[in-house]
Amino acid sequence: MTPTLIVVALVVVGFIFFANVWTDVLWYQQLGYFEVFLTENLARIGIFAAGFLIMFAAVFYAIRIAYHARPVYAPDSEIRDNLNRYQAQLEPVRRVVMIGLPVLFGLFAGSAASSQWQKVMLFFNQESFGQNDPEFGLDIGFYLMTLPFLGFVTGFLISVAIVAGIAGILTHYLYGSIRIMERGIFTSRAAQIHLAVTGASFLILLGVNFWLDRYSALQNSGGRWAGALYTDVNAVIPTKAILAVAAALVAILFIVAAVIGKWRLPVIGTAMLIITSILAGGVYPWVIQQFQVRPSEQTLERKYIERNIGMTRAAYGLDQVKVERYNATTTTTAGALAPDAQTTANIRLLDPNLISDAFSQLEQFRPYYQFPKALNVDRYMVDGKVQDTVIAVRELNPDGLAADQQSWLNRHVVYTHGYGVVAAKGNKFTADGKPEFLQSGIPSTGVLGNDTTYEPRIYFGEDSPEYSIVGAPEGAPHREQDRPASKEGGETQYTFTGNGGPNVGSFFNKVLYSIKFQSSDLLLSDGVNEASQILYERNPRERVQKVAPYLTVDGNAYPAVVDGRVKWIVDGYTTSQYYPYSQQEQLSDATTDSQTTAGRNVALPNSSVNYIRNSVKATVDAYDGSVTLYAWDDQDPLLKAWQKVFPSTLKPYSEMSGAVMSHVRYPEDLFKVQRELLGRYHVTDPVSFYKNDDAWSVPNDPTVSQEVKQPPFYMSLQMPDQKTPAFQLTSSYIPQVVNNNARNVLYGFLAADSDAGSQKGVKSESYGQLRLLQVPPESQVPGPGQAQNKFNSDPAVSQALNLLRQGASDVLNGNLLTLPAARGMLYIQPVYLKSTGETSYPTLQRVLVAFGDKIGFAPTLDEALNQLFGGRSGAQAGDSPNNGKTPTSPGTTPTAPGSEDAKAALKAALDEANAAIKAGQAALAKGDFAAYGDQQKKLSAALQKALDAEAKLGSTGTASSPTSPSATPTPSPSS
Repeated sequence: MTPTLIVVALVVVGFIFFANVWTDVLWYQQLGYFEVFLTENLARIGIFAAGFLIMFAAVFYAIRIAYHARPVYAPDSEIRDNLNRYQAQLEPVRRVVMIGLPVLFGLFAGSAASSQWQKVMLFFNQESFGQNDPEFGLDIGFYLMTLPFLGFVTGFLISVAIVAGIAGILTHYLYGSIRIMERGIFTSRAAQIHLAVTGASFLILLGVNFWLDRYSALQNSGGRWAGALYTDVNAVIPTKAILAVAAALVAILFIVAAVIGKWRLPVIGTAMLIITSILAGGVYPWVIQQFQVRPSEQTLERKYIERNIGMTRAAYGLDQVKVERYNATTTTTAGALAPDAQTTANIRLLDPNLISDAFSQLEQFRPYYQFPKALNVDRYMVDGKVQDTVIAVRELNPDGLAADQQSWLNRHVVYTHGYGVVAAKGNKFTADGKPEFLQSGIPSTGVLGNDTTYEPRIYFGEDSPEYSIVGAPEGAPHREQDRPASKEGGETQYTFTGNGGPNVGSFFNKVLYSIKFQSSDLLLSDGVNEASQILYERNPRERVQKVAPYLTVDGNAYPAVVDGRVKWIVDGYTTSQYYPYSQQEQLSDATTDSQTTAGRNVALPNSSVNYIRNSVKATVDAYDGSVTLYAWDDQDPLLKAWQKVFPSTLKPYSEMSGAVMSHVRYPEDLFKVQRELLGRYHVTDPVSFYKNDDAWSVPNDPTVSQEVKQPPFYMSLQMPDQKTPAFQLTSSYIPQVVNNNARNVLYGFLAADSDAGSQKGVKSESYGQLRLLQVPPESQVPGPGQAQNKFNSDPAVSQALNLLRQGASDVLNGNLLTLPAARGMLYIQPVYLKSTGETSYPTLQRVLVAFGDKIGFAPTLDEALNQLFGGRSGAQAGDSPNNGKTPTSPGTTPTAPGSEDAKAALKAALDEANAAIKAGQAALAKGDFAAYGDQQKKLSAALQKALDAEAKLGSTGTASSPTSPSATPTPSPSS
């Protein structure tokens, strides 16, 4: 009975394994990337087989040789009796053990070896970098593609020698060839030869390892600076060569001992090797470091620091950064923004991380739709001009269905896809603070197209269900819920017509996918027909990662309407941790900011790299899931090597359409890694670098309570050396933060040009250009933290915001943007108001601006800038049409223009608000809830009056610093 159960269990496990493998085969075949599956798995299988056979053969023959070399008689009867007892117990299973142990070790070794398949493939398909290292003069490709492979092979063979040696020694001991006696250890002649050969093999491999360590010293990251430093070059590398030669000599002594039977020389040689490795490999370098390097470290390490700077900048793409000294002024003058009129008109006001709720409330229409927590910033051509756009897709949310609708059929057959793109202008909003939509509604309409010009259905997205069953024979009734027929009610039905997943119509495929997704409904439901397809692995990032396993995928995929489709654009990186003299960087640390901490974006994995390139741009069709990989950095040697491994998977970027090209942007995670390194490596003088006297830090996000880095921001702006604005990714720098103690003044501003052009297959020369503005410390330009503090501490601003909060609403600070303008640094922050109701959403109510020590605060950016720059900024912001259009709430009486002084109106409104608050509190203390409700209504009306009066006051006044005599006085809430 037991053998039968074991056989049945093995069959079941085997079939489950087969189901998962075969469904992967179907998935890759349908997507057109079967080559990836086949190549990767054949490589893994081949390397596993090689590792298995090498370990199996070594252990098997070690045991076999030791067994056949056993002595017939043992001279010591007591020991012989003990060994005979062990041998007698082992004998019934001896053959099984002699095969089973090598098989077991072989399986472990093969599994460990197969995980290194990428090193093996890169070695056999390596490409030259055309650049040599400064110490040995070897091509950089040797360190990235040859040395890791040689290190892997050497380490594996050393493990094999150790395991096989131990197995041989134990077998010799068990069968009496090695015995522990009173006079010492007895070894037979056969055992001596066996151990000598094993020891010589181990020492030869150890010598090879010592020799390779010479090159690995250039990848050292344990010191203050990466790479081989003075001690490494003058002590470690020479001693590694000596140890390699010594190990080879001792190995020869072992061979000689095996021939002549004298063990004195190999024993002495081994002892000397150990002593030499301790002295030469540890003590000598320590002495050099302590007594030669430390007293003159700056002088002796200068050359190696210079190597570290140059190689690190090259490895991270920082060697082409354009650096410019930016003598920023902190003085505002009327008309100062005139030279920056185009930048001013494009300043983004909508915060993509805060307005998801606004999109949901205004554009969701049904509970089974959803928008992501963080929207994306892109740009589109609107009326002949480039328009910064906040964009999102309306994805499916099966959890939004009512409890009685949560059936398997509804979740996997009926509700299968989202619908449409929603986009709003980044620099404008409606008079009541809502997004001004470019694309919206169901059916989808707007400047990006409509249902007849692009396919709006979203089957593949970042929040798509695990799997859906779609498709039906021609003429069959529609079963998929498509979209609302109107906002008020009614639904339309649809049948998927693309090629988005493997066919699941046959009984065999049904069984396989029922096992894969552990669902009997999939096997038995009438919702699955002969033409059905199953859609899964639907997240664009994960989809790209699966067809390009050699890439590290950016944490933020974004949608774009291109070529009549909605396509997700995904960035992929080739990385390495083996670049010589380059500083290691933890990807997870470098890419963590306030957005990843809040769960809005995905941080990169916790891996260490010292080389990175944005080598691949990928698109994923939101309708049928088709993936296209473009070789974006076609000069990257790592990518060239992978192209040789997977020759048919990558297309040249010359085949990228102009529409896709126009939406390519500089990737966020690469920028985060680069800005982190540039905080130190903007310094190219080794003396200054050694002193670390000009290190910078990325500032913390002042809009959140946690101490976490500020994210970079996409916006259109014109850098000082540019003639026209460009779509850029930006960040700022402050002095280095030490023990959470930072002086929050601005030291630098970094921008990456994200305009790749709009011509098919032609990449703009300016794309990817990093520009760094270095602000002299004596300029005393406030950093983001100081700017936020000025906003929070300004009496007029604080009072107005506090009044808004008292009206049962939350005040939300939007992203704090920094940009060079008016020959200085300008800060802009939108302020949103959100009531506490479940269906509330944030509306943009005010805009804060700062320049130097002065701030502006008004309902529109245009008015705030005019306040800031002496009543006339010299340029118009994108929201200038909203000037003076702030609406009033029902039941309120707006202050008529010219009917009374704006200050008096504001004071009267504040008095009404204070009176309502006090009366409401008194009513609440008495338990009179009806009276309390009446007072809350009066409070809301009074607050609206105050806002209207403040708007009129802002449109005619000029903001200044809180300490300036000209600052507009406002009564406190307690007045």
